[in-house]
Formats: sequence, structure tokens, C-alpha cells
Amino acid sequence: MSEEKDRLDEAFNFIKQHRDELKLKMHLGGKEAQDEWAKLEAGWTELEKKAQPLSGAVKEAAETGGDQAKKVATAALDLAAQELNDNYKKLRKLLE
Repeated sequence: MSEEKDRLDEAFNFIKQHRDELKLKMHLGGKEAQDEWAKLEAGWTELEKKAQPLSGAVKEAAETGGDQAKKVATAALDLAAQELNDNYKKLRKLLE
């Protein structure tokens, strides 16, 4: 398995863990937190949709030697994942 695929899987699992923890805390949050959660859930759904085919594309690019395509695909997913993760962190602070 490629290093990039492993890194993407690790990032995806890290964000999923934060998401699951926050979901458990939502009943303690107020309206503002619930509104933010709704936005984040939309972002999570979008990331999931993009991650599956993109993960396969990264693997395929790695196997066929398309380093530039692999780097572009990985960078795009990394950016989306980082933005979503940052927003989960903001919500966590709001709930603490």
C-alpha cells in the first residue's frame, strides 16, 4: 500500500474520531453549537464522497507512476480534510 494512501487513511480516521466524540457531546451544546454541527456534517458528507474515489485514484496513480497526479489528488484531499478538522476543533472549544 502506498505511503500517501496510508497517510490519507490516517487523516480520515483521525477526523472521524473527532467527529464521533463531538457527536456525543452535542446534547450538551446550545443552538449555536447545533447549527455549527449541521454545517460540519454537510462538510463530512462531502469529504466522505470525495475520499472514496480519490483514495482509489491516489492508489492507481501510485501504481502507474503518475507522481504529479498523485501529489495533486493527495493535496486536494488533505486541504479539505484539514479545513474540516479545524472546524471540528472550533466546535470542540465551543462545547468545553
